[in-house]
Amino acid sequence: MKDMPASPSAHAPADHPAIASEKIGILIANLGTPDSYDYWPMRRYLSEFLSDKRVIDYPSWKWQPLLQTVILSKRPFASGKAYKTIWNEADNESPLLTITKQQTAKLAAAMQAEYGDRVMVDFCMRYGNPSTKSKVRAMVDAGCRKILFFPLYPHYAGATSASANDQFFRALMAEPWQPVARTVEPYFDHPLYIEALAQSIERAYAELPNRPDILVCSYHGMPERYLHEGDPYHCQCQKTTRLLRERLGWEETELTSTFQSVFGPEEWLKPYTVDEVARLAKAGKKRIAVCAPAFSADCVETLEEINDEIRESFEGAGGQEFTYIPCLNDEDTHIEALGAVIRENLKGWIG
Repeated sequence: MKDMPASPSAHAPADHPAIASEKIGILIANLGTPDSYDYWPMRRYLSEFLSDKRVIDYPSWKWQPLLQTVILSKRPFASGKAYKTIWNEADNESPLLTITKQQTAKLAAAMQAEYGDRVMVDFCMRYGNPSTKSKVRAMVDAGCRKILFFPLYPHYAGATSASANDQFFRALMAEPWQPVARTVEPYFDHPLYIEALAQSIERAYAELPNRPDILVCSYHGMPERYLHEGDPYHCQCQKTTRLLRERLGWEETELTSTFQSVFGPEEWLKPYTVDEVARLAKAGKKRIAVCAPAFSADCVETLEEINDEIRESFEGAGGQEFTYIPCLNDEDTHIEALGAVIRENLKGWIG
């Protein structure tokens, strides 16, 4: 492996500011987390999230008064209650933060085993802490003259991937000496990602006493309008389901795609998971399994929404056996897939 270029400080005058040895930064990003499930931390987090024009694109003059007076006077209590049921009390943090730390540690070990000290691996959150801006600043201070920014969303959506990239670019705008930057494209059809999904499902099915009648692939929802405006998210989700089915060797009737986490008055992508599981139960599908391929780590939408609201909808309609298959989290097959994506995107920068 070739050495990184020598630091310019080696030939600089004695009074020149110190310059760290050059590195390549690998900055992974996820959605975010409140600092606590109490009212004010929840309110700050939700205000930042729901003020993002990529998430809610209504005119500010119309949306902000409603958000700040009506929605944020009530929603932090409901969201805080949901977070409290899944909170990692031992570390006083959300499961998403715990899992992202674990993923980062494993990716850092894998990258450093291959590239040594020439790379620096860290993580940030789009909303909440640690912020994207703080982590970009830390990487630049550490000598990262190139940064690979990797939003951990398998599927592209304006409200997730694009929003994370927006925040990354804003952070770059604040840097006096701006590093070279790349962003990672979605990996919804990457063979190792599909393989990791398939193996997680095969393991879960092997442990069940009865095979589920159907597997529900529940993806995070979005307003249907976004699809018609050109967002590829829906199509990418459908392709993941198809590739997963082909890898598993299953019939089309053995799995289906649905969408969860509906918010607001608009029509969202359908079928809605909460309604579809009830329909399946009434149609005689008494045993179902649910997985969440769009989430790289378990979070409130999976641990609380799927395991509570969606499970309750299924069982209330006559369903008998409900199995939630966890996200890929820090499973070795997932880390291998993410590592492969990173290596592919580092080509030309490091060998």
